[in-house]
Amino acid sequence: MSSYARGLRDGLPFLLMVLPFGMLFGVVATEAGLSLIETVSFSVVVIAGAAQFTALSLMNEHAPTAVVLASALAVNLRMAMYSASLTPHLGSTPLWQRALISYFLVDQTYAGSMLEFEKRPSLSLSEKTAYFFGLATPVCPPWYLATLLGAWLGAAIPTELGLDFAVPIAFLAMIAPMLRTPAHKVAAVTAACFALGFAWLPYNFGLIVGGISGMMAGAQAEQYFESRRRT
Repeated sequence: MSSYARGLRDGLPFLLMVLPFGMLFGVVATEAGLSLIETVSFSVVVIAGAAQFTALSLMNEHAPTAVVLASALAVNLRMAMYSASLTPHLGSTPLWQRALISYFLVDQTYAGSMLEFEKRPSLSLSEKTAYFFGLATPVCPPWYLATLLGAWLGAAIPTELGLDFAVPIAFLAMIAPMLRTPAHKVAAVTAACFALGFAWLPYNFGLIVGGISGMMAGAQAEQYFESRRRT
């Protein structure tokens, strides 16, 4: 089986999260007043579910544009860490491929790729690149389609379907396998505690506090555990 086909196969289970997640965004966006074209364009341009929901929520609260942009960027700060983590594996690809990789770099493609690259360290650069794009195929295009369906169907989707279940399930399913080291666990627990503790802040600033606190705690924990291993 080729690397692309293996990535395609491994990415198919993500459809169980991508489709309801994207449909939910389509429904919420149209209910918030966005047109069909605006809703789908939002998903195509941003292609980051958590940031899209954050921005949409703040827009509904009539938050200042600067706050909307800052919050969406803060939610997506993890992409910078994803990029740094993938650079040793995919950083030598041609510029046009790096541009596509950066566009299709989402939680699912990152998590799946890192697990595969660590499991198969002997993969060549072309095989790693093919695997990444294989993962992206059942994740990113269906996200656009799901958004379109949600925006088009709108209120016709029964609330009993409970599409909102996809949001926490999606992130739990991706985060759990990635908590492999004590530093990872410290970062996750710290971020969750601070986000909940500061949930009372306006404009979802509690989420920003949680994210920054988690990154700081994880970095400090990594240094601490590394120093203990050396002694």
